[in-house]
Amino acid sequence: MDVDYAPAYDVNDYNKIKEGKATILFPKNNEVFYNPVQEFNRDMSIAAIKTWRDIAIEDRRERFEKSTNPNKTAPKTTFTVLEALAASGLRSVRYAMEIEGIDHIVVNDLLESAVESIKRNAHFNGVSQSLMRANLGDAISVMYSYRDKERFDVVDLDPYGTAAPFIDGAIHAVKKGGLICVTCTDLAILASNNHPETCFAKYGGNPLKAEFCHELALRLVIHSLQQAASRQRRYIEPLLSCSIDFYVRIFVRVHDKPLLTKTVSSQTGVVYHCKHCGSFANQRFGSIEVGKNQNHKYHIADAPIVDQKCTNCSSNQEIGGPCWLGPLHNKDFVQRMYDGVCKADKSIYGTHARMKGMLKVILEELNDVPFHYELSEICSAVRAPCPPLVKFNSALLNAGYRVSGSHTCQSSIKTDAPSQVVWDVMRMLVKETGRSPKIVEGSPADVILSRNIQTDVSFAHHKDANPESRRIKLVRYQVNPEKFWGPKARHTEAPKAKKPKLK
Repeated sequence: MDVDYAPAYDVNDYNKIKEGKATILFPKNNEVFYNPVQEFNRDMSIAAIKTWRDIAIEDRRERFEKSTNPNKTAPKTTFTVLEALAASGLRSVRYAMEIEGIDHIVVNDLLESAVESIKRNAHFNGVSQSLMRANLGDAISVMYSYRDKERFDVVDLDPYGTAAPFIDGAIHAVKKGGLICVTCTDLAILASNNHPETCFAKYGGNPLKAEFCHELALRLVIHSLQQAASRQRRYIEPLLSCSIDFYVRIFVRVHDKPLLTKTVSSQTGVVYHCKHCGSFANQRFGSIEVGKNQNHKYHIADAPIVDQKCTNCSSNQEIGGPCWLGPLHNKDFVQRMYDGVCKADKSIYGTHARMKGMLKVILEELNDVPFHYELSEICSAVRAPCPPLVKFNSALLNAGYRVSGSHTCQSSIKTDAPSQVVWDVMRMLVKETGRSPKIVEGSPADVILSRNIQTDVSFAHHKDANPESRRIKLVRYQVNPEKFWGPKARHTEAPKAKKPKLK
């Protein structure tokens, strides 16, 4: 149902909230959902869509120049957007006012009060109804309805809670080469072991209450996106995957390349995680063999890759996933986005400093190494004091391995070193500081420390142990943004006045 009329409203009945170039009218009874902490989400989304737009236009021009069709027409430089769950319309107003090249945005919500808010805010900000097209409808039905129409270049899903019910529809509604932006705020499900059955039902994999739980949350959502895409012979490419505050925000590009769907099994698998020491191992479901003439053969992976007990401390292990084990980011995309944010005027993005910090840390991440350790956790496993992170990283680098942090965890250690090497570094540290008298014989800590050191460990300072983002003092990890921050209450329709009872 399309809504196309000029709204009537009295500005005095509303509170004005400015964000970016938009000024939004919110009813004084807060009739429509708004969370100021999500400004970072919207800032990052604007920067990501701008970056995708530039890449998409370049791709269109390249295809146009290569085409030998005599009747070829110049490629479009505009694009369309669907915000499926718009609430107040703030996000779409900002998109319309701050992103060049948008042909139109379909701004959808299920609630009449939200649609009225969308139209009111578009009108107040001087955004035309042809650019922002308010729509009243069920998000899933709306997305499926565009399957046989002109699909959207960008589909934005920002629900309250899980995006799982909307993922399949988004895959159907987006064009070839288009962008899907997904938010999930249900980290109580995705990043803990409170309700593994609920997580499996929604995302098709088990969560873990592990040091890398927030990275696993990202990988579970990407896995859900990829499975939905594969069923349509489409392939998703993660461009940027962010763990932010109480939610995840993921940007993926959708390709119509059935051949790439064959690689999904080799980028999907499970993670084995030790319940005591935190050691982990990844088991991919498939492998690819490159044969003659670059022909690819696809195989089922050999299993298992671990014993029933952890090889480091002899404790039980648990299984997380299935999940995505491929890259979380496209580093070229992130670099272009980072450069764009750095060049932009600081007044454009209210969270400019935090954007630079997170994108820089993501650029420094090892993109081909799933999951990470956490320094205080591995020290706790052997009752040892925490050394400086730079010292620990230097030891791994001096041993010939790569190491980085992760944007998902402040004291993370992401490395391609085997777990044996990581624990050799810890054993050498304990040799320096002394073994805790509280360690009981036969305990997991005792088992770890009783093993021989097989790695040549050197704590000499390595030039790459301290990342650039830390040296130039960027805002790398966010502190609590405000008091009582977090997800706000779910918006519902304002209660209607009760009819008086007849005597």
